[in-house]
Amino acid sequence: MLPLPAPGQPLPAIPHTAPTLTYEPLEAGKNFWIIDDVLPNAEEVSARCFAREKWELGKPYAPESWPGMRFHGALLPEELAALEARVRELTGKPRLWMVQPPGGLRLDSNVAQLVGKTEGMPHPHTDSRHLCRYAAVIYLSKNPAPDSGTSFCRLRYPNGAIGGNIVTDPHKNLVDALKVRALPMQAWYEDMRVQNVFNRMILYKANLVHSATGYFGDAMPDRRLTAVFFWMADD
Repeated sequence: MLPLPAPGQPLPAIPHTAPTLTYEPLEAGKNFWIIDDVLPNAEEVSARCFAREKWELGKPYAPESWPGMRFHGALLPEELAALEARVRELTGKPRLWMVQPPGGLRLDSNVAQLVGKTEGMPHPHTDSRHLCRYAAVIYLSKNPAPDSGTSFCRLRYPNGAIGGNIVTDPHKNLVDALKVRALPMQAWYEDMRVQNVFNRMILYKANLVHSATGYFGDAMPDRRLTAVFFWMADD
């Protein structure tokens, strides 16, 4: 990801034949929310996750799209219910629910994810509009490295033009909208960076282009620990 050009800097126009994304300005309380001290028992949740012995393995250990290690059930049912009540209050949505994709696939919501510095790298993407409207990350490492939170991105064209940041109907995700499986990191401008702070939640519209800013740690207790969530909601 590259930093956004300075305000007022002249930039070329988007090539007229290039695929585009809609641009939706980032606005706290509208398409993202940052909530500190979100869990009343965050130290207990963090310790419980780090003490976990059985994890599912992702990249680079298994042919998965996600990095590091994870397990389902990061929050207990009563903890998840309290969190979802808070999310409904923040978003103004009276109903949230989780769906599963067809074909035996699985949506990995309420998952603890542990990723070390050599196990993952930033990967701008959006989540499927067919599976979720909102996504959230809770940071659960007590001593996180700097710049290891979440970044929101805008498309950068080869000529330097600035594009959009959100996938809209009729497309379901970034691959669908841009008709390409992957883009290099220089194809993205970083629009905003949310710092990794213990027990902070970043909640956002899942069709915004976003990425982990970075990962850290070698030994398991030192790696980037998060809990991630995906919800459908009434439009």
